Amino acid sequence: MSLNFRTVLAGVLAGGWLLSAVGAVSAEDPTKLALERISKMEVGKKDWPQWGGSYGRNNTPEGKNIPIKWNVETGENILWSMPLGSETYGNPVVANGKVYIGTNNGNGYIKRYPSSVDLGCLVCFDEKSGKFLWQHSNEKLPTGRVHDWPHQGICCSPYVDGERAWYVTSRGTVVCLDTEGFRDGQNDSPYVEEKETAETEADVIWLVDMMKDLGVSQHNMCSCSVTVVGNLLFVITGNGVDESHITIPEERAPSFICLDKNSGKLLWRDNSPGANVLHGQWSSPAYGELGGVAQVIMGGGDGYVYSFRAEGRDGQAELLWKFDCNPKDSIYLLGGRATRNHLIATPVVYDGLVYVGVGEDPEHGEGQGHLWCIDPTKRGDVSPTLVYNSKDPKTPIAHKRLQALVEKEGDFERENPNSAAVWHYVGADPANFETTMHRTCGTVAIKNDVLFVSDFSGLVHCLDPKTGKPYWTYDMFAASWASPLIVEDKVYLGDEDGDITVFRLSKEQEILGEVNMGSSVYTTPVVANDTLFIANRNRVFAIREGAKSEPAEQ
Repeated sequence: MSLNFRTVLAGVLAGGWLLSAVGAVSAEDPTKLALERISKMEVGKKDWPQWGGSYGRNNTPEGKNIPIKWNVETGENILWSMPLGSETYGNPVVANGKVYIGTNNGNGYIKRYPSSVDLGCLVCFDEKSGKFLWQHSNEKLPTGRVHDWPHQGICCSPYVDGERAWYVTSRGTVVCLDTEGFRDGQNDSPYVEEKETAETEADVIWLVDMMKDLGVSQHNMCSCSVTVVGNLLFVITGNGVDESHITIPEERAPSFICLDKNSGKLLWRDNSPGANVLHGQWSSPAYGELGGVAQVIMGGGDGYVYSFRAEGRDGQAELLWKFDCNPKDSIYLLGGRATRNHLIATPVVYDGLVYVGVGEDPEHGEGQGHLWCIDPTKRGDVSPTLVYNSKDPKTPIAHKRLQALVEKEGDFERENPNSAAVWHYVGADPANFETTMHRTCGTVAIKNDVLFVSDFSGLVHCLDPKTGKPYWTYDMFAASWASPLIVEDKVYLGDEDGDITVFRLSKEQEILGEVNMGSSVYTTPVVANDTLFIANRNRVFAIREGAKSEPAEQ
C-alpha cells in the first residue's frame, strides 16, 4: 500500500478528509450558471443541449413540479414514450424541440436497415409528441469488437447548438449534422456522400474519421460526449489496446484533440498518455475558466486527469497540469483483478475545483475506487505523490504503465509539495462494503454544497464537496452505471434493475420514492422544459406531472 494511500486511509478512519486547503469561497449556483451559459447558445432557455447541460458537466437543470411518481405500465405521468434499440447507453439531450439519444438498431426505424442489421444509431424525436424524426446510422466496422463492439450502439450524447449537432460515432468519426436531417429537403453542406436522402435520414455537414485521418485505434468503441466553447470542439479519441489487451498499436496517435466546430479542422492534438493507456479511453471533456486560464479537462486511459490550455498555443497542445488518481503501487491486471483504474466518469467543475472518480470497463467487475477533488490552479505534475528510485533519489522517475511504483526495483515515493489534491475519498470506512467507494462509471453532481455520486457496486455516496466528508451512503442493491440528476430539491439515480431512486437533496438521507422503468437503466435522467427524460434499456420516456399516455410496450 502506497504512502499516500496509507496516509489518506488513516485520515479517513480518524475522521479527517481534507488534504490541502484552498481559499474559502461561497458555493456557486450551478443551475443558474448552466442557464447563463445556455442562454448564450441558439437553444431554448430551459433546454439541456449537451451531457451535463453545459461545459462544467454538472447535471443540475432547472425544473418545476418534476414528478417523483410515475408508472410505465399504466402511463401515469407519462407524456410519451418511444421504442429504442435493444441496448441504450447514450444520455438524452434536448434542444430546440428535439430529443436526441444514442442507441443501437434493435428497433429498425430506417427501412433500409431492418432491426436485424447491427448499427450505432443517433435517433432524433420530437420533444412534444415523441414522433420519430430522423436517424444517423453507423454501420459496424469490419474489424469487429476490438474497435466496434457488437450491439452496443452509440454510447455518448451529442452537443446541439442552433441548427447543428456534433457527436462521436461508434466508428470513431466526429460528425457534424444538420438538426433538421433531410426533412427540410435540402443537403445543407458541401458533404454530399450520403447514400440516402429520405426525410428520416441524417444530413451530414462534415465528418472527421479519427482512425483514417489521425491514426487512432479505439478500443471497443468511442463514447466521448463532446463539448464546445466558442469555435473549439473538444474530443477524447478512445485510443486504446488491441485484441490482446496488452499492446497499444497506435501509441503515437492522439488521445485528446481540438477541432474547429465549423469545419472539422484539427487545431491541436496530444497523445498523452501514449504508451501508458491501460485499456481504453471512454471519458468526456469538461471546461472551465480556472485560475484565470481557459482549461479543457480530460480523463485519460492511464488514470490521470489532464488539463490543457483550451486554445492551445501556436497550433500545439499546451499541458497545464496532470494528476494521477491512483495509488502509485496500484497495479493493472487483466480479468478484473486490477487495483489501478482509468477514468470513465466525466470531470465536473464546481466552485473553481475539479471532481472525478476512477473506474473500469464494467465487464471487469467491481473494485476499490477513488474520488478526488483537485485544485486546477497548480501546474505541472500535481499528483499527490511522486515516485523516485534508489539509484537517483533526487529525481522523480517517469510513470510506468502497469505499476508506477515497483518496490523490488528500488522505487519509493514522496509527498509532492506541488500536489493539487484538495481531498481524496475512499469511503467512510473502507473495511465495510456499504461504506466503501468502489469503481464508478458515474459523474458527480453537486448543488447546495452537497455532492452525489453512485458507484458500480450500487452504492450512492453523499459528501461535502469542500472537505470530502461523507454524510451518508445508500445501497441500491443493483449495479449503477449512471450519474445523478439534481433538480429542485430532489436527486434521481437509475440502476441495472431498472429502478429510479429519488432522494431528497439533503445532508440527511431521505428516500422520496422508487419507480421501476421496466428494464435496466444504464443512462442518466435529465430535465428540460419541466419534463423529465429517462431512457431504459430499450425505450425513452418523457415524464411530466399530470400527463397520461398509453402504456408502453416493453
